Amino acid sequence: MAQTNEVIEQLKCIMPNLTFKVIQIRTKGDETREFEKNLVDGKSLFTQEIEDALVQDQIDIAVHSMKDLTTDPSPRIVIAGVPKRANAHDVLVSRDKRKFSQLAPESRIGTTSLRRKSQLLAARGDLQIVDVRGNVDTRLRKLASGEFEALVLAAAGLDRLHLDQHVAEVLSTKIMLPAVGQGALAIQTRKDNQEIKDLIVRIDHPSSRREIEAERAFARKLGANCRTPIAAYARSDSSKLTIEGMVASPSGRILVRGRIVSSDPDSSKVGEELAQSLLDQGAEAVLEAS
Repeated sequence: MAQTNEVIEQLKCIMPNLTFKVIQIRTKGDETREFEKNLVDGKSLFTQEIEDALVQDQIDIAVHSMKDLTTDPSPRIVIAGVPKRANAHDVLVSRDKRKFSQLAPESRIGTTSLRRKSQLLAARGDLQIVDVRGNVDTRLRKLASGEFEALVLAAAGLDRLHLDQHVAEVLSTKIMLPAVGQGALAIQTRKDNQEIKDLIVRIDHPSSRREIEAERAFARKLGANCRTPIAAYARSDSSKLTIEGMVASPSGRILVRGRIVSSDPDSSKVGEELAQSLLDQGAEAVLEAS
């Protein structure tokens, strides 16, 4: 809802007379218990029912977290807009505001993300990773009650919920590369709805879209499922695109990582190039074992 309201405000800045009706759709991701989510094959837990409503003409616009979208959406749907990306980093939230390097040996860290778990263990094999269920407020309450010493969460989510005061440290990408698309929103509509496409494209942010296209191409080339810890983070400026990527084993014992800086205007090609580089370094064996 916070993301949807953010998009509505951006659209109203362009066309103040527009009115919107927000339709809440409950998805499988809302119903599935946290510990089961990593066991489900496919990345449509939080999107399928919403995309179905779009295809069936029940809604005109869908707002998603980009990282929840599959890399092969329905051919009838298009990502018409990618607004300016928020902070893509992960953050550490700890009870006493300790930073990552200051956490005591064998500290318990709450996360259900295989991507986060693998990178945390690669950085510090002494840590204990604890599955944590519930929304952000619930997780913060569990932290305060002593179920674990720290949480890892997305910076963008805390910012949108005005909970950034809990952040102890923004994690360096040397420790924690973000999920593909993290911090970005995807605004979808039907391919045949030209009027809505013309509206949404007015809040599209070209640099953010370029970054997202590179990251999604990276993931698509790898063909990874949601049980494979992968990460990618692209940054663009007027002349070049920089993208870092990672494939890991869930235990963090094997981690293949790479980085490319390119002036190629085809951002998808750059993402694919990085994926191939990781495959050449041995990522294929990691993917096959996941």
